[in-house]
Amino acid sequence: MRLIACHHIRSTTSALCGHGEATNNNRPHAATSATMGWISKSTSAFGLLLLAHACYSAHEHSALLAYRTASLASLAAPQANAASSLPIDITIETIVATLIISLGLVLGTSTLRPIQWRVWAGQIEREGEAGFKNSSGEVDKTYIGNPYRLLESRPGFVDIRKQRKEFADWVKAK
Repeated sequence: MRLIACHHIRSTTSALCGHGEATNNNRPHAATSATMGWISKSTSAFGLLLLAHACYSAHEHSALLAYRTASLASLAAPQANAASSLPIDITIETIVATLIISLGLVLGTSTLRPIQWRVWAGQIEREGEAGFKNSSGEVDKTYIGNPYRLLESRPGFVDIRKQRKEFADWVKAK
């Protein structure tokens, strides 16, 4: 039972992290990522517009409230200032704008990278630069290529005895 649970957890995390067999089928195409870039930017811009409107409305509400209290204070005897909160529509607009901005930012992020080094290196070897393009189609700045290139390009073993003999022959020849 424990083995089955571990296998289920491993396959679930593989699917969530975006690696394994499902990686090739679930990778967005270039047109999809360009569309997502446009959608995320327009969603974020709309959210910022809503947030700016909510801020302006809150400023106008506080200015009108200050004007009313000032005009009422000049007409009547000084009373304790009644603190008023923002109207519910401004509060709701602010919350909705924040959620829309968050949605736009989430839509614009690139796919998650695998956590394990060996899985990440395997993804680099399988997909190359194409697997590390961001939403605008450019290669991500963190892409370094094959992480094992230093190990694969190291020189072979050196025959020290052969080199000593060649050096000794070279010294004798001089």
